[in-house]
Amino acid sequence: MQGAPESKARLAVFDFDGTSIAGNSPVLLVSHLLSRKMLKKRVVFRILLWAAAYKLRLPQNEAAVRGLVFTAFEGKPAAEVDAFLAEFYDERIAPLFRPEADAAMRAHAEAGDTVVVISATFEPIILRAMEHHPFDNQISTRMSVATDGTYTRAVEGLPVEGEEKLAAVRRFGTGRTVRRSNRAAGSHSPSTGSSHDDSSGA
Repeated sequence: MQGAPESKARLAVFDFDGTSIAGNSPVLLVSHLLSRKMLKKRVVFRILLWAAAYKLRLPQNEAAVRGLVFTAFEGKPAAEVDAFLAEFYDERIAPLFRPEADAAMRAHAEAGDTVVVISATFEPIILRAMEHHPFDNQISTRMSVATDGTYTRAVEGLPVEGEEKLAAVRRFGTGRTVRRSNRAAGSHSPSTGSSHDDSSGA
């Protein structure tokens, strides 16, 4: 006797910047680094040029701009940088997390959906958010670590933008049904992406 077909798990996808939080974490991070004089003037100038071209919707090298931001951390121990970014989250991002986004994530989780947050921001920031909000999976930017345990300026993998962004969600969602919600700050097709898809404990 053939059993009933196994139902697919549902995947609830939330964007981070502008949806889960009332702001843009990469922009806030650049501001944070500037206030601490951790970025050189020529680097800031190049980031501003990138931002201007982005607004004009000109072709962009997504990996390059992330590398520019990470000049602030190049050669520093990954554990030290991760702690810095976690502290940045606590100070600048946590107060911006929208209660309605937290509630929508919790509702999906309680309904048995797999909740995943997607963002172009750096992975340690999202991992910190994961400690305080009801999601266990994320797709975000992971920067490469050298053999000596220090960060480089290279993005690990491909930046997830445009079609690649959707491809990252599809890869993550293999065997699951992607669920989109009309709830306030609920599930969205992602508008930002990154180099890595991950789940807690992986």
